[in-house]
Amino acid sequence: MERTIAIIKPDAVRGHHVGEIIAAVEAQGLTIEAMEFMRLTKEQARGFYSVHEGKHFFERLLDYMTSGPIVAMVLSGDDAITRWRSLMGPTNPESAGPETLRGRFGESLTFNAVHGSDASETASYEMSYLFGGRYLNGLRR
Repeated sequence: MERTIAIIKPDAVRGHHVGEIIAAVEAQGLTIEAMEFMRLTKEQARGFYSVHEGKHFFERLLDYMTSGPIVAMVLSGDDAITRWRSLMGPTNPESAGPETLRGRFGESLTFNAVHGSDASETASYEMSYLFGGRYLNGLRR
């Protein structure tokens, strides 16, 4: 059993795609272990995306991720990271197929609808960063 972070980004929330994305998660056989509707501050977004600090797109990413509410989830299941990333599709929606979430709901390389952890170490950091002990202590292992 593996866990990962999934985020429905501000553009997908604004576009009223939350229900469709959650339905796709469940159809993939992934379990939603925790979920919270939240709005990140600039400081929270800066900490969450600190791995990208100094890159040319960093400030634009912070502006985007703080432009509206997000839905953060902890997903679990066998190979959850790989399965969620496959469902998301490539970062650039133009390269994503219509069966992927980014292909269906992404608008551009920046406004790409969803986020997911790329490795188990990243998932651990991101789960702790967004959820801390609020939900994670009681989750199945």
